[in-house]
Amino acid sequence: MDDRYGTDVLAAGWREQHRKQVAQVEASRDLVVEVAEDGYCGAVVGLSQGLVELEDRFGKKRLFPLGPGFLVDGQPAVLIPPAAKAAAGPKRTASGSFAAPDSRARVARPSRILVEGRHDAELVEKVWGADLRAEGVVVEYLQGVDLLDATLRDDPPSAKRRYGVLVDHLVPGSKEARIAQAVERGPHGAHVRIVGHPFVDVWQCVKPEVLGITAWPQVPRSIEWKVGICRAFGWPAEDQADIARAWQRILGRVRTYRDLEPSLLGRVEELIDFVTAP
Repeated sequence: MDDRYGTDVLAAGWREQHRKQVAQVEASRDLVVEVAEDGYCGAVVGLSQGLVELEDRFGKKRLFPLGPGFLVDGQPAVLIPPAAKAAAGPKRTASGSFAAPDSRARVARPSRILVEGRHDAELVEKVWGADLRAEGVVVEYLQGVDLLDATLRDDPPSAKRRYGVLVDHLVPGSKEARIAQAVERGPHGAHVRIVGHPFVDVWQCVKPEVLGITAWPQVPRSIEWKVGICRAFGWPAEDQADIARAWQRILGRVRTYRDLEPSLLGRVEELIDFVTAP
């Protein structure tokens, strides 16, 4: 006799047996989606760390977590990251250079690039790291340009061990400019190249539009610059841990050299050429 109730009403999966499956849709650029919860409708303009950025027809942008809760063509959908596509041509590094087929790092050269601060080193590593490893160039950081002269005395440069130095706020009349001029006139000047960008801090080398702003906030001289920036963005700025987290938020928005100001790009490339020249 037929059992119209089935063989086991307590069997696992009975709830899902007749549930409609929600389609998984890749969050590809320009895909138009609607947020089921509040009706916000926009086109996909970016993806970052599990979030999708949507832009509506008025140019307003909002971030939402990838996953369920969206409508595509009026139907429920789960947004997922787009599948990686095979490169059609030669791969490029974040700096825009063609990636070498063999990506293993070279043995480190005696020459070095010195940068003024840990954040500077992290930014250089993120954009130029692949290039530097391919060339065998090590990046080290100074805890301040004031220590440059002592560093050169302790470990002098030579024709076979050149130093490229990147400093913040290298503008005429600044403390940094005076130190650079003194080093260049000194006994190590022939084997040292000092360059810099004009900004107060390397944070400003990230283009404002990458952070969704039109310009970096103006900070009064009476307030420590990074603290003022955090406060302007509404971020915590009570201690160094807060500052470090703020920098990671900024650094996380940087993907390629296009996200950085040209005044930094040219200087880093100049240093790489200097320390790798025959």
